[in-house]
Amino acid sequence: MTNQYKLHLLHTGKVRIEPELAFGGDHASLAKASGFSLKRSPKIWLPVSVFLIESPHGLLLLDTGWSRSMSPKGEFDKKAQIKSLGSRILYHVNQGVVPYGETASEQLAQKGIQPKDIQAVIISHLDCDHDNGLEQFKNAKRVLVSEEEYEYALKHRIRFYKKWWSDLKNLDLYQWNDTEGPFKQSYDVFGDKTVKLINIPGHTAGQVATKITNPETGKFILYVGDGGYGEKSWKKMITSGISMNKDWQKRSLEWIRKQSHDPNCKGVFACHDANLEPMTIEF
Repeated sequence: MTNQYKLHLLHTGKVRIEPELAFGGDHASLAKASGFSLKRSPKIWLPVSVFLIESPHGLLLLDTGWSRSMSPKGEFDKKAQIKSLGSRILYHVNQGVVPYGETASEQLAQKGIQPKDIQAVIISHLDCDHDNGLEQFKNAKRVLVSEEEYEYALKHRIRFYKKWWSDLKNLDLYQWNDTEGPFKQSYDVFGDKTVKLINIPGHTAGQVATKITNPETGKFILYVGDGGYGEKSWKKMITSGISMNKDWQKRSLEWIRKQSHDPNCKGVFACHDANLEPMTIEF
């Protein structure tokens, strides 16, 4: 085993949403952010990113992006997407496309990595563009979802589609066992403080940021899922248009911003940051 840590940022297609969904702020209308308002803005395309982590504990994958079923022919396909998402409402809120060779499993295969080689798939939260591709990783060793997020998803069936995860035999629902983060709720995955899943609620109830720390150097990276849709979210405290609790979301953003100012922070990454390109960094 090596003490070297690497992060690989991969774009797994794109998602098209209302700009107010990502950067609507505190006074955003839910109807407008969801695309159901009569006064709609032109939709924007944002990347759907996943993160492959090389660590002494093995390979970790942060979120899964889209399934191939979203774009069977590698192009935009309305009928296929409605079937994959299980809902015309979800299709209306966020459309997606994933060209050939760009699903998470396809890109990992290009690196010689099979799903069974993944030690843990860590899901930030259960929105479609983060876990629609879970079917690709039914042979990974573990799929980690916070129990709080799982229970939240079951209560909000319009937003979440149980089929994305219901057939997984490797689903690992965890409870908080540590106290890091804005709400003092976190999960220490390996018991050595190198990989912590930190509750950052607001967008959903059980959403987590993944903090991975190299114990030899103290350097860390932080993946926040949709805790912010881009760096400006935590720099300017811009909440998203779809939020279950704005006050919680602002508290989470404040914590993310504080982490970004830590001299040991090698980067804070959001899933949909349009300013991020595929990259590899060591930390």
